[in-house]
Amino acid sequence: MKRILVIDGNSIINRAFYGIRALTNASGQPTNAIYGLINIVSRQLDEIKPDYAAAAFDLKTPTFRKKLYEGYKATRHPTPPDLLAQFDGAKECLEHMGVHTVSLEGYEADDLLGTLARRAEDSEELHAYILSGDRDLLQLISDKVSVLLVKSGETIEYDTARFVDDWGIQPLQLIDAKALMGDSSDNIPGVPGIGEKTALKLISEFGSLDGVYENLDSDSITPSVKKKLAAGEDSARLSYVLSRIDVDVPIEAGLDFITYGGINPSALYRKFKEYEFFSLIKKFGLTETEDAPVAQKQREAAEYRQISPDELADALGERIAIETADDGGLAITCSGRHLTVSSDDSDRALGVIFSGGVTDVTCQDWKSLLCRLHRLGIEPDVRPFDLMLAAYVVDSNKKNSLEASLRGYLGEERNEFPRTDLMDELRETLETRLRECGGEYVYYEIEIPIATVLAEMQESGFRIDREGLSAFGDQLLARIGDQVAAIYELVGYEFNLNSPKQLGEVLYERLGLPCPKKKKTGYPTDVETLTELSGKHPIIDMILEYRQLSKLHSTYIVGLLKATDESDFIHTEFNQALTATGRLSSSEPNLQNIPIRTPLGRSLRRFFLPSAPGRKLIDADYSQIELRLLAHLSGDREMTDAFSRGVDIHTRTAAAVFGVEEDEVTPEQRQNAKAVNFGIVYGNGSYSLSRDLGTPVAHAKHYIDSYLSLYSGVDAYLSRTVEEAREQGYVETLFGRRRYIPELSSSNRNLVHFGERVAMNSPVQGTAADIMKLALLGVRRRLLREGLDARIIMQVHDELILDASAECAERAAEILVAEMESATELDIPLTVEVEVGDNWYL
Repeated sequence: MKRILVIDGNSIINRAFYGIRALTNASGQPTNAIYGLINIVSRQLDEIKPDYAAAAFDLKTPTFRKKLYEGYKATRHPTPPDLLAQFDGAKECLEHMGVHTVSLEGYEADDLLGTLARRAEDSEELHAYILSGDRDLLQLISDKVSVLLVKSGETIEYDTARFVDDWGIQPLQLIDAKALMGDSSDNIPGVPGIGEKTALKLISEFGSLDGVYENLDSDSITPSVKKKLAAGEDSARLSYVLSRIDVDVPIEAGLDFITYGGINPSALYRKFKEYEFFSLIKKFGLTETEDAPVAQKQREAAEYRQISPDELADALGERIAIETADDGGLAITCSGRHLTVSSDDSDRALGVIFSGGVTDVTCQDWKSLLCRLHRLGIEPDVRPFDLMLAAYVVDSNKKNSLEASLRGYLGEERNEFPRTDLMDELRETLETRLRECGGEYVYYEIEIPIATVLAEMQESGFRIDREGLSAFGDQLLARIGDQVAAIYELVGYEFNLNSPKQLGEVLYERLGLPCPKKKKTGYPTDVETLTELSGKHPIIDMILEYRQLSKLHSTYIVGLLKATDESDFIHTEFNQALTATGRLSSSEPNLQNIPIRTPLGRSLRRFFLPSAPGRKLIDADYSQIELRLLAHLSGDREMTDAFSRGVDIHTRTAAAVFGVEEDEVTPEQRQNAKAVNFGIVYGNGSYSLSRDLGTPVAHAKHYIDSYLSLYSGVDAYLSRTVEEAREQGYVETLFGRRRYIPELSSSNRNLVHFGERVAMNSPVQGTAADIMKLALLGVRRRLLREGLDARIIMQVHDELILDASAECAERAAEILVAEMESATELDIPLTVEVEVGDNWYL
């Protein structure tokens, strides 16, 4: 799961200033607040290992709250000059630590923090951590947002459960409570005479500020409190607005602009040396050589000379570094000369470069460069060194953009083209790192050659039956219309089915369905909640079917048609350096995500065709490769024996779990056992399994215990793998692909549990990914060697698809199976199932 760390800059620097004795450097600059802030923030960076990081600061300009209420924060003392003098230095240090600083006129830091944190709510793969010493931020807590509250001498992580334990209300209700009790630090008036204890009691009982005022006649409100509430309603309403954090501030969309790229060692060394933070220099492992003032000046002084393609031939040597600009222009460094070619001349320049004597090329993305060369009819005969792939193999958790690699490995802030003057030095560093981490085989024998295969697959594309797909889309639209009409008839009126608010009101207010815990964003209407309500009212299954139909139409029908070119081909992008396990992914569009679990979704495959009439598609799929790998890696005798004898592993597991003979296992029991088998591979516990199977947690725990009793070798292997990962900090595949797991050393138990699951499943998933890539290479070599009219066009998880002429389809299928089954040698056989057909619906 990706993590966002957002820091309340004003709060943390204030706490640091008042919590640390006065410090100055030799020139008399005050430094205690900067020193304290760095220590507080660095601890959380080490702990959380964020993918995104930002620190928000207030500006001096009036905010919307000040304009609304002149007295807002009017009682605060002026900022001490010694603290004020440290803000700029603190922001500089944060930037050099990889933490982006953000501010916006008219808004407070809290609003920026709330807006950034709220973006975690929109993704299943994100969790936000807010670092602050201010209790006001607690209102932002949710299932996807935690607050790290800095108190004297400690930092306490608040999630929803801890907040409720301490406060007795839900996090979002803190706004309602503050509206009543006010806040003296911000000069928010609240209701005169109503303190924290009374405010919390009222909100706990009546739910909200509105609820309090709707129930002023309640016997549970004493006459004196009732009088204060009636007299102070206007003040309470104003205080509610002042207390509520704005989570929709107009800042840059997405989170890419706060991507965390690690520290800038040279810049940080210079600042720490200026402030005389010698202990921090040692703590961060900075050295004077990393400051490299002479080399820095030389790098900054590197000049690029624009050159024409005709002049380029005489300027080249055997080894070059090359970078492509967004507009297509080129930068080339060769033998100490730094050259650029304008975009109008770049295609001709590429022809000169790759038809000359160049034999060794350093670049950032070899696959993309190769695709461009192929479009120009150029087939290069060179040794490529791909910086992106090298950084990916060295550490798949880190960002591997050129900017991130330059910053992380060389301490260079160079975010704009051209940068080839630094690429050879970066290459040398990454070559050393590859040797140190044992990743040379994965890099040179798998990743570099597989880039060529993926480039060819992208160029081939997958042909689509455009007319058939459009007609299928029309059928879906008709079914969607019928479903909507039926839902409206059942409810008795029309409403917006896509509005969670309106749907929640229909389900829980009009129809009276039992409501799980209401979230701060309103009634829960997500798929998981609706699935739990299935069977309680006919409308639930109707809504779930409507959503399935709508997603099929919008995501797959509309999306696929939009991505189809004028020749009716889709050319997906295969992402080689994205997943932490080494698996390939697909995007623009994602063809690996075509649904197959439902008959309607699977029918989409009918519209994927061979490249021309009369040709065939050949689809081969590894059978239970991850479970076979688990048997091999663990050495479990029972599982190895089952696979060696050809026993159905899910049936064998079901018999043990449910205590029946194998010939008595029902289809439902086998399906549940299948979920247990694969759940173990992915490190899932009893809670996750119970959710997947729709069974009580106790039953799920029994299934897992029975499984681990049957396959005791698997149990021992998983425990051993987690312990080894905890000791060495990483796990490896059979081929030496390494994945680091820093979460295992965290003091956050949720992160530790995540790390344990990663340790369990990464060797299996990563080895399966490596085997698939080796199979791709083997299949391509055999097809070329035998001169068959067949080519690989698609890879989906454990599945490979060939496009072949009808005449050679049988032989191509034999090669596909043979190469996939012999991609590596295990203690048990790899088996492959193959189908040949006229479309992908095989």
